[in-house]
Amino acid sequence: MKKFKLPHTFVLLFSILILIAAATWIVPGGRYDTHMVNGKQLVDAGSFHYVAAAPQGVVQLLTAPIKGFTEAALIIGFVLIVGGAFAVLQKTDAVEALIHTIARAHTRSPVVRAALIPVFVTMFSLGGATFGMNEEAIPFVLLFVPLALALGYDSVVGVAIPFVGSQVGFAAAFLNPFNVGIAQGIAGIPIFSGIGYRLLVWLLATALTIAFLMKYAARIKANPTHSPTYALDQEKRLSMPAGDHLALNRRHRLVLTIFAATLGAMVVGVMYYGWFIEEIAALFLAMAIATGIAGRIDADTLVATFIHGARDLVGTALVIALARAALVLARDAHIIDTLLHALMPLVASTSAVFAAQKMFLIQSVINFFIHSGSGQAALTMPVMAPLADLVGVTRQTAVLAYQFGEFTTPMIPTSGITVGVLALARIPWLTWARWMIPLQIAYAALALLLLLPPCLMEWQ
Repeated sequence: MKKFKLPHTFVLLFSILILIAAATWIVPGGRYDTHMVNGKQLVDAGSFHYVAAAPQGVVQLLTAPIKGFTEAALIIGFVLIVGGAFAVLQKTDAVEALIHTIARAHTRSPVVRAALIPVFVTMFSLGGATFGMNEEAIPFVLLFVPLALALGYDSVVGVAIPFVGSQVGFAAAFLNPFNVGIAQGIAGIPIFSGIGYRLLVWLLATALTIAFLMKYAARIKANPTHSPTYALDQEKRLSMPAGDHLALNRRHRLVLTIFAATLGAMVVGVMYYGWFIEEIAALFLAMAIATGIAGRIDADTLVATFIHGARDLVGTALVIALARAALVLARDAHIIDTLLHALMPLVASTSAVFAAQKMFLIQSVINFFIHSGSGQAALTMPVMAPLADLVGVTRQTAVLAYQFGEFTTPMIPTSGITVGVLALARIPWLTWARWMIPLQIAYAALALLLLLPPCLMEWQ
């Protein structure tokens, strides 16, 4: 029997666009009225009304990708600049020297072997839980995939450490202003209240991720052919420099210091100065120039290397545009609010526990279409908060159920970050999705269980 051939990511995403366009001919248009409260655009929960349908035809289907490209221009530009910056960084050989230094330590020290995955996953999860690390995880894929391959793991491990680590921290956040802060503000409860239980949630979700990833990594270490990306990784290893002779010298250390300072500045800028994609992209552009100078790369070579690195990510940019196009179609057809309104009655239940759990499941569905933490909070919490009062669920619990909907982000193909990261690592979405299914089931089970105590103790 011939092996099933996975469709290209472009084919998969365009198929989703076709399905959404078809749905716009069936689902009626609808809209919630909005109003400004403290500078935020909020939905009036009782204002839903049907509007004229706007079915999306062939013309709209074919123009959606360019609209998606325009609307995702910031993140696309960010990805291209980061790709160019990392190409310059890699040109200095500092990253290769660091990878082989870690690989040697990993071989010699049982402590390093045991601590590497837990330490890095915890770091990225903490970033998601505190300052909302999201797009910021993208550059690390370029570092962790070759590191994972050098350590005898696979590309899946290299992607999962920074990407799944940051996303699970985002979903189980306790101090993230972009989801917890905004959602609590809309729900009318004190900002960052309930931090004790949220901290427990974060610890459990992060521990689950670490345990799952370490078990998988040990399995791949023992038998690399068990990896779903085995054939792809063999090709990547062939293109990686041998580098065994590389040792960290003074020039490498200077380049890596600049890189570390860049990451530190990014964290400080995001947490304390409200930096977003534009500022972070500018920071990586500055890093490219600084590392090029420190690595003694002449100006012409630096520019050529930067362009080559950006050119390698054009496919990633197009994938992100297609993912955003799905949202464009649904929004232009006015069906997002209709779908939200149709889901609301499903929350009603005789038990507060079941109501909260259904809120989580509904938020997971909504996350397929709207995976911006702040955007989803602005759309759903004005409806979910008063609805929680009606079904006997505290608003604090409703916010937690909304957060848990983000657990699906590492898998959904409509997320620009998800498909962008996978394109960067050259992992087909279906390959990744099959690997993620057991972890997604574990996240769902954990979320359902963690919604029990807040309902039983009427968490405020």
